[in-house]
Amino acid sequence: MVQPKSFFLKGGERAVLLLHSFTSNPRDMRPLGRYLNEKGYTCFAPIYKGHGLPPEQLIRTNPDDWWESVKEGYDHLRAEGHQNIAVIGVSLGGIFALDVGQKLDVNGIVAMSVPNKREVDSLKRRVTKFAKAYKQLEGIEEQQIKYELAELEKQPFTNLVIFQDYINSTMRGLDNIHKPLSIMYGELDEPLYKESAKYIDDHVSTNNKRIKSYPHSNHLMTLGKDQDMIHSDVLSFLESLQW
Repeated sequence: MVQPKSFFLKGGERAVLLLHSFTSNPRDMRPLGRYLNEKGYTCFAPIYKGHGLPPEQLIRTNPDDWWESVKEGYDHLRAEGHQNIAVIGVSLGGIFALDVGQKLDVNGIVAMSVPNKREVDSLKRRVTKFAKAYKQLEGIEEQQIKYELAELEKQPFTNLVIFQDYINSTMRGLDNIHKPLSIMYGELDEPLYKESAKYIDDHVSTNNKRIKSYPHSNHLMTLGKDQDMIHSDVLSFLESLQW
């Protein structure tokens, strides 16, 4: 297995920070990053601490660690001389994009497949699913996988409670978002995400906002069947910003 890494695609002065989903890595954002780079944008997609590693290491990290990686990505673009930055994220990355919009100076925000709430049990199932897939890719025998998953289940998962609290905190701060915002969700995703999109739309302070659903998209919409339409819509949004 090759450990996933951040990617940096140098382009013009306009820069985009691309943020991936929970338990995943920057491959979520690579097709979009390549597309935007071809259109002249500089793109950087950091990998969060603990991600791209075995699940036993992932669950030792929490949103404070992941936010540090996001902030390092933002600072990297600044250090490269980019004063104008937009932020785009999917799922957990979308939550971070909304938080970046509250705490840092950005030109615009794109939030895809963002939950406005998530139960700890649901997050735990996500980790377990990731753990099983990771161990299968490692070539571990099924009996050993069952044993290791059972051992993983014994962990307190305290950091998932912190994750839940972080989502809630970010949603409480939505009225601090004054920059242009594009909200996207897949119609094939859980109903929660349509409800979340409306909640975000209702609670941000900016009047420069748009919300759109995609008929053939599940949760990880950056890699789904509506990819070309999403790329076009993201570019249109970025082109509409004041740089």
